[in-house]
Amino acid sequence: MRISEALKVIQAAPRDAEPFRVAIVCGYTPLHLQTFLAAHLQLAYPQRRVTVVPSLYGDIAGSLERLADEATDAVCLSLEWEDLDPRLGFRSAGQWGSEAVEDILANVPSTLRHLAAAVARIPAGVPVAITPPTVPLPPLFHTPGFRSSVAELRLQQHIAEFLMHLAADARLAVISSQRLAEDSPGGSRYDLKSDLAVGLPYSIEHAEILACLLAKNLAPLPPKKGIITDLDDTLWSGIVGEVGPEAVTWELASHSHLHGLYQKLLASLANEGVLVAIASKNDPAVVERALQRKDLLLRPNLVFPMEVHWSAKSGSVDRILKTWNITADSVVFVDDSPMELAEVAAAHPGIETVLFPNSDVTRGLQMLRRLRDLCGKAQLSQDDRIRRDSIKTGAQFRSELASAETAPESFWQQMTSVLTLDFDCADSTRVYELVNKTNQFNLNGVRYTESEWRRLVSAKNSVLVSAAYDDKFGPLGVISVLEGKVSGSRMLVRTWVLSCRAFGRRIEHAMLQQLFERSNLKEIEFNFIATARNGPLQAFLTGILGSKPAGQLVLSREQFDRICPRLYHEIRELKGAEANV
Repeated sequence: MRISEALKVIQAAPRDAEPFRVAIVCGYTPLHLQTFLAAHLQLAYPQRRVTVVPSLYGDIAGSLERLADEATDAVCLSLEWEDLDPRLGFRSAGQWGSEAVEDILANVPSTLRHLAAAVARIPAGVPVAITPPTVPLPPLFHTPGFRSSVAELRLQQHIAEFLMHLAADARLAVISSQRLAEDSPGGSRYDLKSDLAVGLPYSIEHAEILACLLAKNLAPLPPKKGIITDLDDTLWSGIVGEVGPEAVTWELASHSHLHGLYQKLLASLANEGVLVAIASKNDPAVVERALQRKDLLLRPNLVFPMEVHWSAKSGSVDRILKTWNITADSVVFVDDSPMELAEVAAAHPGIETVLFPNSDVTRGLQMLRRLRDLCGKAQLSQDDRIRRDSIKTGAQFRSELASAETAPESFWQQMTSVLTLDFDCADSTRVYELVNKTNQFNLNGVRYTESEWRRLVSAKNSVLVSAAYDDKFGPLGVISVLEGKVSGSRMLVRTWVLSCRAFGRRIEHAMLQQLFERSNLKEIEFNFIATARNGPLQAFLTGILGSKPAGQLVLSREQFDRICPRLYHEIRELKGAEANV
C-alpha cells in the first residue's frame, strides 16, 4: 500500500459511523506508521470510522499508564531500543562505551517491569498488539559489528523474557519477529535521516509492513475450520492407482519431502481442532491400502470424512461440508490441479482454494505458511480438541435419529443429555470467539470488538449465559452463547449463537426454557436480523413463532409452553470457581 492509497482509504471512511479508536504507544513520531495503520484497520472495519491517536513523544511508560483511564478500542505498543534507554537510540547525546553499556544493562530490567505493569493495567477486553524492537542497535558495543557481544545478547534476552511474559495473556498479541524479518529485511528498515530530522526511525516500506502486521493482530480474520485435501501429488507424490500403494512417496530420499511436511502440518492442525477431510478421484480399495501404511505421517483416524471415488470433486466437497455442517467460506481446499481448484471454486463460492506446488519447494514453503496463517489460533482450548470427534459422533447421531422416526421420544429419553450453563462467562475467550465466528444459527450476524463485547455484557441488567453439552455420543464442549437485557418480566435477546455441531438436539428449546424459569419472564423479544447465512436460525424462529420472522419478534411464555417439545436434558449450572476451571 502506498501513502496516497492509505489516505484515500482513510478519507473514504463513513463520517457518521461509530468510531474505532486506536492508541499507538511509541517513543518516536509515528507519522507514516500512523497513516498506514489507520488505513489497514479501516479496511478491516469498513463499517466503523477508525482513528489512530499517537502517544506523547518520548513518554512511552506514561502513555501506557494513562490508557488505564482512557476509552480506547485497541492499543498498539511499538517498542524500540531507545525506549529502554535513550543511549540505545541514535538521537541521544549520551555517551557510548563500556561504562554506558553496564549502566544500561543494570537499568533495562526495571524499565521492562514498569512497562509490563502498565500494560497489565490496560482495561480488560481491549486488544493490544506489541512489536519488539525492529531497528538496529547503534555501534556502542566493544565487538566488531559482525560479532555479537555478551551485552547485546543480554539485552535481547531481557526483551525476549518481557515479550514471553506478555504473550501468555490471550489479549496481548506479540508480532512475530521471524515474519517481520521475512517481510521487511533488516537492512531496509532504518532511516537515519528521517530519525534525526523528525523522529521517525522507519523507512516508508518498513512502516507499511509493520502497520499491516499490527492490523492483522488487532483485527484477525476468523480461522478456517477445515481443510479438504487431494491425495495424488498432494498428500503424497505419485499416482497411487498407477504405481501402487507402496510406491507413492513423501520422504527425503525420493525428493518428495514437501509432501511429508504437508502431512505433518495437516496432522498438527488436526490435533489442534482443525477438521481434515479427503476428496480424491481414485479407487477406494487402493487408497485404503495406502492410508494404512505405517510410515504415513497423517494417520487415518485424524481424517473424516473420506470421499474417494471417480465423481466430481465439487460433489465430494458438498457432502463433506454437509457432514461437517459448516459453510464453504470456513474451509480450505488443497489440490495440485488448477482445473480441480477452479471446478470446486465455481461450485462453492467463498471457499479458499490453495494450489499444491508439486515440484516447487520454495512455493511449497509459502503454501505451508499460508495454511498455518489461515487455520492458526491465538490459543487452543478443550473445545478445539474435541471438535473432530464430535463431528464423527454427530454423523452417528443423525443416522440414529433418522432411524428412530417411528419412536422419537424414546430416542430422546435415551440420549442422557446434559446441558451445563455458565452465567459467569464474561471473561471466556471461547465465548467471545463463538459469538464472532458463528454464522448459521446467529440471531443477527452482529460482530463485536473485544471492547464492545465487554461493554455490552457488563452493562446494567445484562444477562450472559454459555452452554456446554454432552450426551451418549460424547461431549460437544461450549456450543452456545446467549446475551440479553432484562427489564421486569421481559428480556430482549441481543445475541444468540449455537454451534452447527449441536443442531437438532433441542438445545435451543432448553436454553429458552431456562431463561423463562430462571428470570421468571413472561416474554422474550429477539433482536433478529435476517442474513444470507442464518437460515437455520430463521427456521427455528419460524417453528416457535408460527410464522416467518419479520419485524418485532416477541415470544410469550404461554406460546413457548404450547410449542416446546418434551425436554429430557439434565440441567447443571457452574458455580463460582468451577466456572473458571
